[in-house]
Amino acid sequence: MSMVTVYSTKNCPYCRMAKAFLEKQGVPYTSIDVGADDAAAQKMIALSGQRGVPVIMVDDEVIVGFDSQRLNELFGTPAANELYDVIIVGAGPAGLTAGVYCARKLLKTLIVSENIGGQALESWAIENYMGYRMITGEDLMKRFEEQVHTLDVRLELVRVSGISQDAGLFVVTTASGTLLKAKSLILTQGKQPRKLGVQDEEKYLGHGLSICSTCDGPLYKEKKVAIVGGGNSAIQTAIEMSGIASSVNLIVRSTIKADPVYIKKMEGIKNIIVHQHSQITALAGDPFLQRITITTKGESDQNLDVDGVFIEVGWTPNTEILDGLVELNDRREIVVDVDGRTSRPGVFAAGDVTSVKSKQIIIAAGDGAKAALEAYEYVMKLT
Repeated sequence: MSMVTVYSTKNCPYCRMAKAFLEKQGVPYTSIDVGADDAAAQKMIALSGQRGVPVIMVDDEVIVGFDSQRLNELFGTPAANELYDVIIVGAGPAGLTAGVYCARKLLKTLIVSENIGGQALESWAIENYMGYRMITGEDLMKRFEEQVHTLDVRLELVRVSGISQDAGLFVVTTASGTLLKAKSLILTQGKQPRKLGVQDEEKYLGHGLSICSTCDGPLYKEKKVAIVGGGNSAIQTAIEMSGIASSVNLIVRSTIKADPVYIKKMEGIKNIIVHQHSQITALAGDPFLQRITITTKGESDQNLDVDGVFIEVGWTPNTEILDGLVELNDRREIVVDVDGRTSRPGVFAAGDVTSVKSKQIIIAAGDGAKAALEAYEYVMKLT
């Protein structure tokens, strides 16, 4: 039996998913909270070279992040060669809601996703989802997931590498090469974080540059950080990090476009410094990020000493796996009608990956339900 250690932080959703995967496969592990134990954090950094979680040690092998492909290779159980009524790609609010509605219609349902919760996981605080005055993204998605587990829905944590149609059936190919087949398809794979587009960006990911503040924020206690972005996520992150870090520089390309309620919360927080009409143009430090250069309209370039940068500059649709399967718009979003139907019969879509204008958790969940009901009607007409 392998010796497995998971280095994590309390509110890291990807850490929770790594542990849930190991538990599902019956793999015993030791969990260490590096957000609460500075010595353990330094040990994790020394072992992995990473200032980000999760880090998973399997004997002498270091696995950085929730690498579902590698974990499946080590401990996974291949999905049975079955024909499903519907395969749902993605397990965010839209995908999990679609799974509930499909199961209630007694459709043989498979949800396949690299993670559970999608973009919602990274929200520090959600204050506009009915039924909750305030709830974290992780806690809300836990409740979604718990409801799915009460129903007859198979859930596979694995990355999808391609989707096609063959002989009237839809074929989902996973990163491990498994082929999953279904009569219908619901696409809810959401979006992925947009990058800064700065030289050496890849070099510093996990070395001071982070795309998940809820995961890595606790590793920056009393350190200097910068947040890049001007929307709700960026302002929320700045507010939360102001209580963790010694200083927070908020770097906004144009002007702040967050909801007034978040702007009001940020006002008066003394250790947040706002730089509007600014962008990061250079990163420096070895091996970890130590300094950034920001360019501000009408001013000279400025060098700032920072220990970490959190990227909150928006998202791009996860549609590269579709390869012409359905029509996309000029933003690479899946074009859908009011009922979640795509340009290809039998394929439905919901959530932030679609052309629906408003990107909100509650809207994604509702559209997931609509897509499921449309998929049910489609499957029933095949029988």
